[in-house]
Amino acid sequence: MDRLQTQYQRLYLPPTAEAGDASGLIGADGRVRALVLALRGPADWELLAPVWRGVQADLAWPAPAIAVNGVDAFELWFSLAEPVPLAEASAFLQGLCRRYLAEVAPARLPLWPGPDAATTPPQPHTARIPALNPDTGCWSAFVAPDLPAVFGEDPSLDFQPGKDAQAELLSRLNSVTPAEWQAAMVQLQPAAAAPVPAPAAVPAQPPAASTSHSALNGPYQDPRRFLLDVMNDATVALALRIDAAKALLANGGTTD
Repeated sequence: MDRLQTQYQRLYLPPTAEAGDASGLIGADGRVRALVLALRGPADWELLAPVWRGVQADLAWPAPAIAVNGVDAFELWFSLAEPVPLAEASAFLQGLCRRYLAEVAPARLPLWPGPDAATTPPQPHTARIPALNPDTGCWSAFVAPDLPAVFGEDPSLDFQPGKDAQAELLSRLNSVTPAEWQAAMVQLQPAAAAPVPAPAAVPAQPPAASTSHSALNGPYQDPRRFLLDVMNDATVALALRIDAAKALLANGGTTD
């Protein structure tokens, strides 16, 4: 193996992959260490850059590799220290899209592994980067963080990138630890539906005072005394207190 192969294997190949296999990113146990999120149609680094920055700032992850695919997309390559199941890897990528690329049409966001990974194992990824695309005659390549904007909407190289330069770029990258992976999966889970709050309890109203004759069959034998007590009782509804005051005035009583 040359230095580039060594770095590629260090970051992306599962333990069961063959060192010389150009596309064997899926281990024999169906697990992966490499996750790829791409943006195409058109390629737009300004849209993808927030993901590259966000995983570092929000998830405290090491920076993923940035690549041009030689055709139509910018790519972010994430490296995991320990392989994870295909479905789990896909769920993470979908979580990133929800968080940072919610306004981008899914058709512009090829994911590897894709959303159907739980039911349909994905095909092996394209040949390892860098590689010549026979259809375009252009090369894919890993690029430094300050270079994607230079490509504009043409994410490709018209010359073969040097292996030593590519190896040097990869040598500066680190893999996501299992602890970092688990913490990120918790953060990126779809938000649970907020519980519907229970209706606020309505405070019980104090029993309305009654001015009926039956109310006088207790301690109140004097109607005027009764009306005065109702009028001055702060626990009685205001409307009833007003009615009591009006009754006193109508009968020549006093509110003193």
